[in-house]
Amino acid sequence: MKSFIRNLNMKAQLNYPLLWRKTRMGVRMRLLVWYFLLTACTVMVSLQVTRQIYCDSLKAKADASIIKEIERFKLMSGKYTYTTTPQLLDKFLANYAPIRNEYVVTLLNDQVYTTKPELSRDIKEKLPQLIHSWRQKGEFERGKVYVAPSRIRYAGQSVTANDKKGTIIAINDSSADYQAGTSAIVLVMQVTIVVLVIFFIVAWVTTGRVLYPLRLVTETAHSISESDMTLRIPVQGSDEIAELTTTLNEMLDRLQFAFDSQQKFLNDVSHELRTPITIIQGHLEMLEFCPEKQPETMALVMDELDRMNRLVNDLLLLAKTERPDFLKLKPEELDWLTEEIFLKARSFANRNWKLESKGLSPITVDRQRLTQAVMNLVQNAVRHTTLHDTITLGSSVRGDFAYIWVSDTGEGIAPENQKRIFDRFARATKHDQSFEGHGLGLSIVNAIAVAHGGKVELSSSVGHGSTFTIVIPLVASNDAMHEQDTTRRRPFVKTGLFTL
Repeated sequence: MKSFIRNLNMKAQLNYPLLWRKTRMGVRMRLLVWYFLLTACTVMVSLQVTRQIYCDSLKAKADASIIKEIERFKLMSGKYTYTTTPQLLDKFLANYAPIRNEYVVTLLNDQVYTTKPELSRDIKEKLPQLIHSWRQKGEFERGKVYVAPSRIRYAGQSVTANDKKGTIIAINDSSADYQAGTSAIVLVMQVTIVVLVIFFIVAWVTTGRVLYPLRLVTETAHSISESDMTLRIPVQGSDEIAELTTTLNEMLDRLQFAFDSQQKFLNDVSHELRTPITIIQGHLEMLEFCPEKQPETMALVMDELDRMNRLVNDLLLLAKTERPDFLKLKPEELDWLTEEIFLKARSFANRNWKLESKGLSPITVDRQRLTQAVMNLVQNAVRHTTLHDTITLGSSVRGDFAYIWVSDTGEGIAPENQKRIFDRFARATKHDQSFEGHGLGLSIVNAIAVAHGGKVELSSSVGHGSTFTIVIPLVASNDAMHEQDTTRRRPFVKTGLFTL
């Protein structure tokens, strides 16, 4: 039983992230909920503020109206000649023009004398309570408005003549206006709720269409595998999501190209390594039956191992070209660098060597890597030429670029092979198949040129030779790093053609 519970707990823990992902709200729902809450809060706050402004307006209007009547009564009591208090009260009521929700109550010795107009039912019910409150006050304060229950506001003024106290009280009952305003607010809230529900439904459908490309991204990402990367996301419109979709499609293109290149690279490497491994394995198996051939077998095995070692080193070099520390850039003089490379190239084979030109400009490069690239071009030229052919080296500066080329008068390269000549393990002619290389030399040249921010250009025709040109951008030299002092240049030996 305990083991069953333990297994059940483990399954629950493993499935908890999945359950959480299934139960939590998606972007679509979260977006709509937040906007719905924001809109609802905005509407509620707006209605509350509107109601408060409406109530304050009713209060101000009521206060102004009753104070006006009180001031009119005071003015009349000062100008009008009267003998008795009832006469003054009757005169005031005769000139009073009632307005909506406003009443005037007159008191004679704190007893109701008359009212105008007829009091509403609500005021009649509260009149005894109001009279009791008026009697307790004794005298009304000048210009003060008093508040009674049920939105009743009032103000009063008293006069005394012939020992009779007369009081006029102006009353404003805004209960109906408050109720009408509250009903309007409730109606607006009801309509707002209905509109928000409709808005939520429309927004749900709209956001579903807007977020549809994102769902396509997810579905496409789930469908893509290492064996099938051909799926792409359809682009709709020209908004930010369409731009994101285009960017993802471009990323998938790059990934597919990288996977295809990797797969092709692995196939080529396995093909190149299979041959020496098969040769070594076959000769070692035959060694048991022919022990007298051990020296020849060991020499052949060592030769094949040397080939494998060169292949691995070349592959490692190509892998390092993508690292940021692959190059160690230093200022160099292009003319002296060209002469140094030419001196090294002449020792490769017996050819008609020529140095065509030398560029006169400082250039910031990795001397060893650039020399390696040019020497690979020289080896390629030697491979495709004979004893009587000419191999020419040269350099020049045009604009912001330095050009270093190796030209030969050999067999040339067919146009259909010129596009793939820089691919790994590519061989352009049948002569390459018998050469000890692996078809990585030109790939290394191109990689070194690209690492310098440049490129390799090829000009060739069958039967007329080829010209490979390394194009590298010039980099302004820092005076602290580079001094144009001829005494610091390394000396070269003299030849019969020119000074090296």
